[in-house]
Amino acid sequence: MTTAGAQPIREIAFREAICEAMTEEMRRDESVILIGEDVGKSGGIFKCSEGLWEEFGSDRVLDTPISEAGYVGLSVGAAMTGMRPIAELMFGDFALLTMDQLVNQAAKIRYMTGGQCHVSLTVRLSMGAGRSSAAQHSQSLHALFSHIPGLKVAIPSCPSDAKGLLKSAIREDNPVLFFEDKMMYNDVGPVPEDDYVIPLGSADIKRVGTDITLVATSSMVGLSLQAAEALAAEGIEAEVVDVRSMYPLDADTLVESTKKTGYAIVIDEGAARYGVTGELASVIQERAFDWLDGPVLRIAGADVPIPFSPVLELPTIPDVDRILSAVRSLRG
Repeated sequence: MTTAGAQPIREIAFREAICEAMTEEMRRDESVILIGEDVGKSGGIFKCSEGLWEEFGSDRVLDTPISEAGYVGLSVGAAMTGMRPIAELMFGDFALLTMDQLVNQAAKIRYMTGGQCHVSLTVRLSMGAGRSSAAQHSQSLHALFSHIPGLKVAIPSCPSDAKGLLKSAIREDNPVLFFEDKMMYNDVGPVPEDDYVIPLGSADIKRVGTDITLVATSSMVGLSLQAAEALAAEGIEAEVVDVRSMYPLDADTLVESTKKTGYAIVIDEGAARYGVTGELASVIQERAFDWLDGPVLRIAGADVPIPFSPVLELPTIPDVDRILSAVRSLRG
């Protein structure tokens, strides 16, 4: 264990940070419950809820049948009565089965009741390719839900952010979709022991630089940091900005970084068309145009269903070489 100032820090895995956030919030607030497929005795398919069933029992950690629409609908109703459910979807792809419950009900009830009723619901769901899980278990669908007024969307890139953002999501009085890249569950990083939250809508500068801004989401933050280290050896200092939440979006941090460096590249694993990279590039282009010394470039996942075969799958995902090539094309 090390310390940063007076705050103890440990190295724990991404999935442990998720579990720790839920455990702390369930201890703090009896209205917080966890519901989903295999979240109980088995601890979840990615082992993010290990120990919760033993501590809180089956009244607060509820295993469900394979019926995403059913238990997400139940969670919306529970939230309307004052509970704070955490609904876990094994794979983010399955959120498509819950579109009416989330998009037509959860997202709109507070507005339609004039604020008399709110839906304090957190939906945890995975994203990302790279596990040979094929086309129906590998999508990154965060752009779909970021498009819906009334929903908030968090997208952490490291264990410490995962814990702080999830605690904020659980305390939020509006529905939050919390996207976890399934390739990062075993990633280890420093996490404070103390109770802390990270506000939704606060981007983070993961690396300070002066020559180009790399705006990244989720697992793409790690790739951007790797690329930045390689670029430093070439005399190019890249600033890496982690968006952390799609909505609310901390546009100011993205824009101010771009104004400083004069160049920006946006990196996201979701498909390029009508996606996250297009939205973020537009925000930067509109608000930092007079400071730009080149076009805002986008690096995204391929516009294809995710293949099962690793030989075909891996080229659909952005990598460090693509980031390096894009930077060199701008910086000469």
